[in-house]
Amino acid sequence: MERSIDVVERERMAKMATPTTSNALLVHLRRRLGDWPLFVLLVAPNLLLLAVFTYWPLVYNAYLSLMQWDLISPSKLFVGLENYRFLLEDSEFREVFRNTVVFTVGTVGGTVVLGLLFALLLDQPLRGIALARGVVFAPYVLSGAAVAVFWVNMLNPRFGVVAQVASWLGTISPDWLNHPQLAMVAVILVYVWKNVGFTTIVYLAGLQRIPQELYEAATVDGAGMLERFRYVTLPQLGPITLFLLVVSTISSFQAFDLIKVLTDGGPVNATTTWLFYIWEQGFVAFNAGRAAAAAVLLFVFLAAISFLQVRLGERRVSYD
Repeated sequence: MERSIDVVERERMAKMATPTTSNALLVHLRRRLGDWPLFVLLVAPNLLLLAVFTYWPLVYNAYLSLMQWDLISPSKLFVGLENYRFLLEDSEFREVFRNTVVFTVGTVGGTVVLGLLFALLLDQPLRGIALARGVVFAPYVLSGAAVAVFWVNMLNPRFGVVAQVASWLGTISPDWLNHPQLAMVAVILVYVWKNVGFTTIVYLAGLQRIPQELYEAATVDGAGMLERFRYVTLPQLGPITLFLLVVSTISSFQAFDLIKVLTDGGPVNATTTWLFYIWEQGFVAFNAGRAAAAAVLLFVFLAAISFLQVRLGERRVSYD
């Protein structure tokens, strides 16, 4: 009797342990899919945000570049590639392109070179060095509009600080922001002053990760200060320099608020850059199609520049 009870109990437990069809299907799906359902659940919200706020605007902007629209009319007129043809043949747009190249070369070169110089100076065990690092980085966290208002008053030819210093030196300060040749110089200097703190901090972090053994070995081999900088510091900072070149180039193309407050694109379009031109066409001239076409060309140009920087830089940069 006890034996039969044990047999029945074992059979009942075996039936409970045997998976049903639905359970077996779930187990099979789990084995085939692995962690993909959890991955999709976690990533889907981010992909949705990217699709709505990044990819869809790009697609719609490309569509809008084929239209003629004033942002008010309920209908849009299809004009094909007419907006692109106009931009490529327009002398004003060519001037804007030259301004953008000058602005980008000046700001990227200035921030990278000065950032490296400041990083070398701040990478010293001196008293108050932490405060000095904070002072250099502080302008970067300020808004471009606030920085521009500050420098508009600084560069005022009548009562600005620069004018006062010039009068002490027995000379007259030019009207920097209203001079056709000096306005771009002033905008570049203000932009570099604001953003050099970022490159300084990044270079400073790179300097502190260079093994001291490399400097010691170079010193033993008879290398002087310049030789250590050329053959040790610069190669070790190669990946960081490549990163800063790409990021600074993209950032310079996106400069708007600083230019808007400083010069409003003037005088006579002397400081009108590509992004500022897009804003003027879209929200001043109300030519959305032409603004969208300029934005598409900017996207393509930036993508090409970034690609070339990375491809050419990787040939000269060592990550070892």
